[in-house]
Amino acid sequence: MRVYIGYDSREVAAYEVAKATAEAQGCEVIPVKEDVLRAAGMLTRQVDRRGRMYDFVSGAEQATEFAISRFFVPILAQDGWVLFADCDVVFMDDPHKLLHFSDSSKALMVVKHPSLLGTDDKMDGQAQVPYPRKNWSSVMLINASHPSHKLLNTTALNCLPGRDLHAFSWLDDSEIGELPERWNWLVGVRPKPPSPAIAHFTLGGPWIEGWSKAEHDDIWLEARG
Repeated sequence: MRVYIGYDSREVAAYEVAKATAEAQGCEVIPVKEDVLRAAGMLTRQVDRRGRMYDFVSGAEQATEFAISRFFVPILAQDGWVLFADCDVVFMDDPHKLLHFSDSSKALMVVKHPSLLGTDDKMDGQAQVPYPRKNWSSVMLINASHPSHKLLNTTALNCLPGRDLHAFSWLDDSEIGELPERWNWLVGVRPKPPSPAIAHFTLGGPWIEGWSKAEHDDIWLEARG
């Protein structure tokens, strides 16, 4: 299985752990890099990089370098079922098992997390920006062959606000399938499932300088080796 992982130059250690744990499950890992998409002329959105990144199209801060670039995956993959994941994950089970949930009528499949409130910051002090379907797009099983993804061309990707992209506004709700929560466990936010498959350290983890110890840090530290 092809696994696209968001790459952020500030979180290289996290990316390397995500990559290693996916490759250990026999997956082909492809980094999703903003600078590569910009060099290819595919990503042209204006971003202010002074201090925190600010996306002018969205009129909002951008927490990661792959906040928007993740949505280029259907174009990059072209066809078949592929997986996208944020870089702050640990693969604890084989992503190939996700293909058991594949449904050709769905454009993508995600863990449909409930709205989360009460957390103001994430990672290295980045602000939590509220938007509909928050965290749904952090792990996506994508049917790159689905015809609805043709609406997600480079024009749309450079013009739509991030909140619309993260809410999958180009899709009908019936085209968004649901995965069990174990495939995107939000560490420190949601209760630990009996058998987590992907641990998502959305609030940050031991790779961050000055990180305060937190429950479940051992999962990431053990994966790092």
